[in-house]
Amino acid sequence: MGDRRWVIHEVNREQQVALARDLSISTMTASVLLARGVATQEEAHQWLSTAQGASHDPYLLPDMELAIHRLHRAVRESERICFYGDYDVDGVSATSIYVTFFQSLGAHVTAYIPHREKEGYGLNAQALHRLRQSGVGLLVTSDCGTTAQQEIEVANQLGFDVIVTDHHQVGDRLPPALAVVNPHRVDSVYKFTGLCSGGLAYKVVQAYQEKYGNGHLPLDSLLDLVALSTVADVVPLVDENRRFVTEGLMLMTRGSRAGIRALKRTAGVDRTCTTDTVLFQLAPRINAAGRLDHAEAAVQLLTTESDLEARRIALRLEELNRTRRQIERETTAQAAALVCERELPAALVVWARHWHLGVVGIVAARLVERYHRPAVVVTVDGRGVGRGSARSMPGFDVFQALCQCRDLLEGFGGHPSAAGLTIRESRLVEFQERLASLAEGWAGRQSEVPPLRVDAEVNLAEVDARVVRELEKLHPFGVGNPEPTFAVKNLRVLSARVVGDCHLKVTVRDGHSPAFHGIGYRMGSLAGRWLSAGGSVDLAFMPEFNRWNGVDHIQLRIKDVKASVSV
Repeated sequence: MGDRRWVIHEVNREQQVALARDLSISTMTASVLLARGVATQEEAHQWLSTAQGASHDPYLLPDMELAIHRLHRAVRESERICFYGDYDVDGVSATSIYVTFFQSLGAHVTAYIPHREKEGYGLNAQALHRLRQSGVGLLVTSDCGTTAQQEIEVANQLGFDVIVTDHHQVGDRLPPALAVVNPHRVDSVYKFTGLCSGGLAYKVVQAYQEKYGNGHLPLDSLLDLVALSTVADVVPLVDENRRFVTEGLMLMTRGSRAGIRALKRTAGVDRTCTTDTVLFQLAPRINAAGRLDHAEAAVQLLTTESDLEARRIALRLEELNRTRRQIERETTAQAAALVCERELPAALVVWARHWHLGVVGIVAARLVERYHRPAVVVTVDGRGVGRGSARSMPGFDVFQALCQCRDLLEGFGGHPSAAGLTIRESRLVEFQERLASLAEGWAGRQSEVPPLRVDAEVNLAEVDARVVRELEKLHPFGVGNPEPTFAVKNLRVLSARVVGDCHLKVTVRDGHSPAFHGIGYRMGSLAGRWLSAGGSVDLAFMPEFNRWNGVDHIQLRIKDVKASVSV
């Protein structure tokens, strides 16, 4: 049987037919739009054409005028500017956007990324002292700073200004910075809160260009970096983010940036870049720098114009990524061994001494996938200080949960779906119990079987090249714009076998429809899923083109398969 609970969207037939007729699209595509809350022709046109994507006034972001004015003064007076970013893909990409743009203006710039293990997340006092001694007069953060109250007070005492550009949740009070450009501020009138820090950096340089207009770098040439950070940070791919990612992926495909070209070559990417390319091939290699070594190498990769230097750094990241995968596998096995499956709490908190800090976030994500509940993974050092990462499930805001554990934590910050924290080893048991208690109400509303959202139930005869081309216009897919999924029931299996790395390859027919080939990646055999090759099955799938010998054939990419229920 299938291991997912299918939740099939109820299609309003009148709306479906009307939308299909008015837009001259298939009823399958109309069903997808309706499942996303699209009800009017205008809304549908925006979804089907990224050229019409929203572009909001950057000056609606809080403190933007202050930030741009201070940056212009620093450029005009050749003041030393430091762009201080986080060590993940979002922070690295945002820092690279700033460095690339302001270097093109001839500004005196430097980049600083803290070392994950030696310095930890965000601003730290020692780094601020070193930067001030080196002559930095203005510091601009990326993907950090919103909760750095004490550190920014130190910066103020040292005599340099701080501009915070960040998209993390805002606490009870803002830090004492010169400017805090954050769309989550309660006084923000910006129309979209889903920007990551790369997108936010782009809006800052856009605002600067609009006001002072003395930059020679085409702003859209930075969209590959914006797309990289937007996809990797798993923010909603709606509104402005759709255009950013669509145009940025085209730049990545063309290999417009030396660092991206080198990264693609080492990762073996030679086709059109998609969101999956970023998530599973490019982003892990960039993140490997900050996880196991120093993320400054990733900034160098994304800002160099030298193919030779880019190649050298990309090879180093490839090596680090291989090591990261091995450490991740070992730590995940150890963390899973600490989970008692007989009495699973509503939220998991596991810890051990000397796990590698660089993989705790990935391991937390693996526990969420395996046990379908929020998870926190903490590594404890020799001084009894634990640092960890939290990952959550839809509907459970882990940042707000950490707010309710504030008295147990040394520090924390993040988003509703992911967060980081610092905690004393002596408080871990109490934290474990409180987080589980906070999650119990949420867990009571969940099913033990993870849902699979299905846009519509269809007949296989409806699937044709026109539908596939229309669905391609809905790219990019991700949070807020999930990949379309359809269900078709009572299919006859004509053949089934396992190919490659445990992939299920089937040929199916729906009544008198043409025969379709389907592929279920890592799904194994039908027999291994307690299904008979001679029986009827239900498929949840995404139709796509599969190119073979220069010809596109329609293929069903299977997301789940289960035995048909006789009526």
